[in-house]
Amino acid sequence: MISRRRFLQTCGIAMLGAVSAPAYAIGIEPFRLNLKHYHLTPPRWPEGLKLTAAVIADPHICDPWMGLERVRSIVRQTNALKPDIILMLGDYVASHKWQYDPIPPQAWADLFGDLSAPLGTHAILGNHDWWDDADAQLSGGGPTKYGQALLNASIPLYQNRARRIKKDGHAFWLAGLDDQLALRPRSKVKRYHWKGLDDLSGTLAQVTDDAPVLLMAHEPDIIREVPGRVSLTLSGHTHGGQVNCFGYKPAFPKQGAKSYVYGHIVETEGTRIARHLNLLTEPRHLIISGGLGCSILPVRFGVPPEITVVHLGGTTV
Repeated sequence: MISRRRFLQTCGIAMLGAVSAPAYAIGIEPFRLNLKHYHLTPPRWPEGLKLTAAVIADPHICDPWMGLERVRSIVRQTNALKPDIILMLGDYVASHKWQYDPIPPQAWADLFGDLSAPLGTHAILGNHDWWDDADAQLSGGGPTKYGQALLNASIPLYQNRARRIKKDGHAFWLAGLDDQLALRPRSKVKRYHWKGLDDLSGTLAQVTDDAPVLLMAHEPDIIREVPGRVSLTLSGHTHGGQVNCFGYKPAFPKQGAKSYVYGHIVETEGTRIARHLNLLTEPRHLIISGGLGCSILPVRFGVPPEITVVHLGGTTV
């Protein structure tokens, strides 16, 4: 039988945990920074092409959680990795109310303009970069004011665009999709009907040879439609779940056998067209970054912010 003293000790520990866990999730973990490395040689990627990509996803810039000084520090640490290429996967702005006055987009875009890699820095937009721009929502087109800030900082923006890049005598294609949830529903009746501006087929139609393709797509669910022609898809959006309590991610509960939330995922089920035609498809590889910032609430627990580093070539999956 448990003693009174042991019972009180247990209650005290439980109360301390109940108080300290939220404090950690709000005041400590959102300000950490990890480096998450992946080593792989995905399908169609030549063994002789070694490429290191630093991935910056979902900074959700705002004071006090992701202020300019912290952005400057992330830029320094990314440059210190000496990557071959830097890929920015969207959601630069924080739309939640838990912040001080908004930071002007050109201020943080100029800091990202200091990112340095031999093959350059390349960016796509995320859903919040569209949702937070009222004019872009009305016009249904872009770039948004956040995309324009990146362009002003000499960072190329990929909105359904593909570009051929060479390294060490080998070529690869870098492709980027516009956001899949770009435009908010205009009717309360259809409040879940976001309109995407992504054009996967049109983007891949710009690929004119058999060099491998890297695809930047903010939301990872697109992997269901990505063909085997793409060697690797890189996504953000989920923040790795943002809260991970012993494997339970309340923001992204697992549905069936599929879970596109975090990490290196190999999708073996064919695309919708392939399934309709009963065609066999090769596995498609997806890496989802845990990202840097917070959405809805300034809370992270069990999923510390990260710079994602992808090493391609030299290792067989």
